This record gives sequence, structure tokens and C-alpha cells, in this order.
Amino acid sequence: MAPTIPLRIALGGDHAGFPLKEVVAARLGRQVTQVIDCGTDSLASCDYPDFAIAVAREIIQGRADRGIVICGSGVGVSVAANKIPGIRAAICHDTYSAHQGVEHDDMNVLCIGGRIIGSELAFAIIDSFLAAKYEPQERHQRRLDQVLEIERQGLGIL
Repeated sequence: MAPTIPLRIALGGDHAGFPLKEVVAARLGRQVTQVIDCGTDSLASCDYPDFAIAVAREIIQGRADRGIVICGSGVGVSVAANKIPGIRAAICHDTYSAHQGVEHDDMNVLCIGGRIIGSELAFAIIDSFLAAKYEPQERHQRRLDQVLEIERQGLGIL
């Protein structure tokens, strides 16, 4: 079966996200053009920031269109990913937030808590994220431009 969504997805997660990451990887492989597995590859304890960085690197360097990062709660990877310029990540445990984050905020990384939701809900959320497209309406672009300015200025904005 040919991929139905022409996207390259970077996928990563720590040990707490590993079980869900594995089932997501298998399903994504049938849905998208390419899945770039950024690790981890086991249940051995590891640090979630490493995987937020690995996924972000693939996006920033143009090898992936979007990313998905999974840790225990989704919070840690969301916090870490959002520290990286060019990344707009959000924890989403519902389909509305997953598509609205892309459509209004140009979110490029979906964060999920592997210990919070099951695989069927994760699949629905991921499908919503993948199907969404940024809609550069004036109000959305104005707000995104403000976010990008915060990113450019860093601490200088304070």
C-alpha cells in the first residue's frame, strides 16, 4: 500500500515513550512518505531532551517536514522542543488541538504522553496532525509573526 500523506516525519521518544513510539512507527510507515526514527530503541532509561533535539534537527535541517516526540507525559519533550529556534511544539491529547495547532499556529512538532493515552487515541491525534495544513489567514499570520519575533529576540524581549 502506497503512503497516503506526502510527508517526511521525524519520530522520537525516550524510554517512557518507547512502547507507543514503536506502534506509531509501524503505522506511520504505511501512511507517510518517510519515517525518520530518531530513537530510542529500547526501554533502557534515557533523557527526553536528547530526542526532542534529534527530531528538531531533522526538521531544521530540512530532512523532515514535521515531527512527533513521545515521552511519559508529553510535557518534558514539549518544553525541550520549544527551546529550539524554528520549532513550534505542543502536547496534544485530543484531535482538535492537534489540527488547530497546525492550522492556526503552524505547529511542526506533536508531543504525546505515552503513559497518558493509548495507541488508538494516539493514532487519531496523529492522523489529525498529519492531515492539517497551516492556514495563513491574516489573524493567524499576525500572531505567528509575534511568536517568531519573540523567538528572534530571545531574552532581549524582556
